[in-house]
Amino acid sequence: MNRMEIGTEIETTIVAINGDCVFLDMNAKSEGIADTADFLDKDGNLTVKEGDKVKVFFTGEDHGEMHFSAKIGGDKADKSMIENAWKNGIPVEGKVESEIKGGYEIKIGESRAFCPYSQMGFKARETAEYYVGRVLTFMVTEYKNEGRNILVSNRAIGEMEYNKSLQDLAEKIKVGDVVEGVVESVQNFGAFVSIEGFRTLLPVSEIQFDRVENIFDIISEGQKVRAQVLKTDWKNERVSISMKALIADPWADIENRYAEGQKIDGKISRVADFGVFVNLESGIDGLVHISELEDVSKNTNLKKIYKAGDPMSVVIKGVDAKNKRISLRTASSVEQDKNAEKYMSSQSDDGDTYNPFAALLKK
Repeated sequence: MNRMEIGTEIETTIVAINGDCVFLDMNAKSEGIADTADFLDKDGNLTVKEGDKVKVFFTGEDHGEMHFSAKIGGDKADKSMIENAWKNGIPVEGKVESEIKGGYEIKIGESRAFCPYSQMGFKARETAEYYVGRVLTFMVTEYKNEGRNILVSNRAIGEMEYNKSLQDLAEKIKVGDVVEGVVESVQNFGAFVSIEGFRTLLPVSEIQFDRVENIFDIISEGQKVRAQVLKTDWKNERVSISMKALIADPWADIENRYAEGQKIDGKISRVADFGVFVNLESGIDGLVHISELEDVSKNTNLKKIYKAGDPMSVVIKGVDAKNKRISLRTASSVEQDKNAEKYMSSQSDDGDTYNPFAALLKK
């Protein structure tokens, strides 16, 4: 096996885990060993098992044993390892020692590095009190004067992790997929919904088929929603979703439910300058054009006469399913028609015209 340089990254398989040591398959007579502590999570739980493939960095050789680390940092990180990390784009671990002019002093092994304010944190920036004393991961962006001048970036790590998660999400979520998320914030134009940590837009027009007068009455922060992916633009980090897409379109069989001449009792949903919109059922509005309204002219302010929520009885003039339009005209209510019919029936005499004299003789 060719001699490796300090800091060389390799991918290998775990062959055994015994106490403080993880044994690695080196395909050679010599053994590869790493510390079990390198593979523990923040709660002290082991994150790997025998047979797992891992990426590790060569830290040196001792009596024929090749030593590796899952991290470049801590006491194992000498200047040659840091230089190798800089040349090969390998992340390093360092402790934020203190806040200094323009940024932070970072200790990596026995070396000192500098991280500017602009390169600490990604998206969410914290105060110095938050960072000082923490062990964080950095990219070495500059290595000069044999390690006397080292520049590092924590922000670059955040960007790498974010871009990787974004790539994974782009491969996972496609147009037409049904997703679940949580509402992060609500605006007049729609709601921002977090799906696996990625912010998507739920436009107000995609919440329901009915017209939304006040979005804050329908959806709120923290609410769980189920929706369909409408558009994806991962390059510009834009994804739009629709709750409405998962609801049966009320216009789908509209011509089977409404016909010319049919009378319906509805409610005014909206008043415009050119007419009145009447809600016939959930998601279905028809228009009574101003020319169909009694005692008004084209210059009449309809909003002073008609109000949203008021009842209005109408007759279907026409149904345009393709363009999702229904034209209406005003009419007496169905209840009024029934009462009139009942009255006329009670006043009739065996189907003949009402005769007051005949009614008198029957007494």
